[in-house]
Amino acid sequence: MYLATTGRRDTPAPPRSGGAGRRVPGTVLALGTVSLVTDVSSEMVTAVLPLYLVLGLGLSPLQFGFLDGLFNGAAAIVRLLGGYAADHGRGHKRVAGLGYALSALSRIGLLLAGGATAGIAAALATDRVGKGIRTAPRDALITLSSPPEALGRSFGVHRAMDTTGALLGPLAAFALLWATADAYDAVFVVSFCVGLLGVLLLVLYVPAHQPAPPPLIPAPRRRKAFGALRDPAFRRILSAASLLGAATVGDAFVYLLLQQRLDLPVSWFPLLPLGAAACYLLLAIPAGRIADRVGRRLPFLYGHLALLGVYATLLAPLGGPALLLLVPVLALLGVFYATTDGVLMALAGPVLPADGRAGGLAVLQTGQALARMLAAAGFGAAWTLWGAGPALWAALSALLVALVGGWALLPRNPVDAPAPGKPGTQIPERRTP
Repeated sequence: MYLATTGRRDTPAPPRSGGAGRRVPGTVLALGTVSLVTDVSSEMVTAVLPLYLVLGLGLSPLQFGFLDGLFNGAAAIVRLLGGYAADHGRGHKRVAGLGYALSALSRIGLLLAGGATAGIAAALATDRVGKGIRTAPRDALITLSSPPEALGRSFGVHRAMDTTGALLGPLAAFALLWATADAYDAVFVVSFCVGLLGVLLLVLYVPAHQPAPPPLIPAPRRRKAFGALRDPAFRRILSAASLLGAATVGDAFVYLLLQQRLDLPVSWFPLLPLGAAACYLLLAIPAGRIADRVGRRLPFLYGHLALLGVYATLLAPLGGPALLLLVPVLALLGVFYATTDGVLMALAGPVLPADGRAGGLAVLQTGQALARMLAAAGFGAAWTLWGAGPALWAALSALLVALVGGWALLPRNPVDAPAPGKPGTQIPERRTP
């Protein structure tokens, strides 16, 4: 129960609605710093991956879609193991640290692989596995260290810091290549050192145990990896996220389509993700705060409308300067991620019990990632068989259908955010036998 403001000097003033007046927890800032440093490391070596595989090695869009989907699917499945291990004994920090360490070690794998395709694939797979292991425990730490009514803001701050690393990584790689006359080994070595710095920051500054705030929807204790599926509200969120994920073709294809439509020089291709990342960085925190105030269902759905705008813009007849196509596509892609990535975790976190939160978030992330894996493979096949235009029309139609389904599936009751003017409002506890 909250104290009423009666004019006494010793009575604390209530915080502003939606948690806007709360400070961001230190654990969130520490995890954001770790993610920033780690993203600098990873993006240094992955910025040119689509270009290298499709234009360098000569893979067809079908082969690239299958390979990209396979790596992402493998990482998604590993998330289940990471989430279960983190919940067992509340080892969120240890499991996340293992994931960050694997990603750092994968840079040495790239260095040792030389030009061998199998070695490069193994190193990239190790990086994706490390990312898969760490994602759910890291997001669980964010939810366990933040009040439920301010989760959107916490995730917005974390994702903004994470995206800062995604912006700096490609720039650092290009600076190194320019200074060392295209010595890729130097990029791999520096990336490894930066990745180790991220692991060290996690060990030193992220607390091992988190106080568990009361959930908005208390649930019985259950530590099984798939225990979250027993909750109807979580099942609806998972179904909606998976359905929408099945109509998300992936950033790499968007950038390849842009390069094809605009006939961009190869040297400019690695810079395309920077435009979307910059927009994401600017909007992540405002989007999270808006989601805390109005509820997280609508921002998540509206974000997919922005993705629909990406598809429609790519299909529009090209006329005039290239910026008329480039800027809207990259801006809309940034809006899509700002309003869906962290917002989805903030939407699902409060419906999960504290001792099963990493496992539940892992199930959600895995379902969404597997759906996107199928979307990448399907779009690659459609592009190969029908051409880019018909494949994009099919993706646009699929996303329209998925939006209708997501609108129907996501719970309409505002259980994911406190009522205006009542920060921290709790739903009465459900009795369990």
